[in-house]
This record gives sequence, C-alpha cells and structure tokens, in this order.
Amino acid sequence: MKREIGLWVDHRQAVIVTVTDEGEETKRVMSDMEKNVRFSSRTANIGSPEDVRDRKFENHLNKYYDDVIESLRNADSILIFGPGEAKGELEKRLANEGLKERIVGVETADKMTDSQITAKVRQHFLAL
Repeated sequence: MKREIGLWVDHRQAVIVTVTDEGEETKRVMSDMEKNVRFSSRTANIGSPEDVRDRKFENHLNKYYDDVIESLRNADSILIFGPGEAKGELEKRLANEGLKERIVGVETADKMTDSQITAKVRQHFLAL
C-alpha cells in the first residue's frame, strides 16, 4: 500500500495529511512555540541574552522537527508546503535523516484551513 503524505508546516504547527488506498487521515503536531518567543535570560557566563534565547529557540525547534519527522518516516512520497522558513529547514532535516529522495515537492503556501490543506494534498497526489 502506497503512503503519500502532504505536510503544511510553519514554526508553530504542522498539519500532516496521509493519503492511502483506504482513505486519508489528518494529524496535527504542535510546537508549543509562541508567536513572539520570550525566554528569561538570568544566566551568567554563557553568552548574551540573545544568544541564550536563540539556542533555546533552536533546541525547541529541533524537538518539534523530530516529532514531525517521526510522523513522516513511513511515507513513500512527501509534499512539503507552507509559509516562511520552516519548510526549508524541515527539508534539510529530512535530507540529513536519509529521507530526501521521498520529497516530491516543496512549495510556498499561505495560511490554510485543514480542508484547504487536505484538498491541496489530494489534488497533488491524484495528478501524479
């Protein structure tokens, strides 16, 4: 059975639509990252408050991307789309995990409802 997955992703959430012969399933992975990230910076001798904040943000994103990648491991084909930098960052992480050959496209897309995301994924894979 072929598993085709479409993924709308930004830094706050990923909407994963899996299309199989049996139908489709939608899953959401949240990063729990606020829109404007603020970390306290009461640290001594480990860098500027900005450096500390950037490291915490990067560590948080790495955990989030690990959770998303875990949902994509059994995919035969992966379509990645969304606004901003997250799609490119995730594409690089997938390449590092040995999953680059499964990526069939990376596209820029604005905010979308779950119904719009599902329709885009279905349309993309039915066109192949």
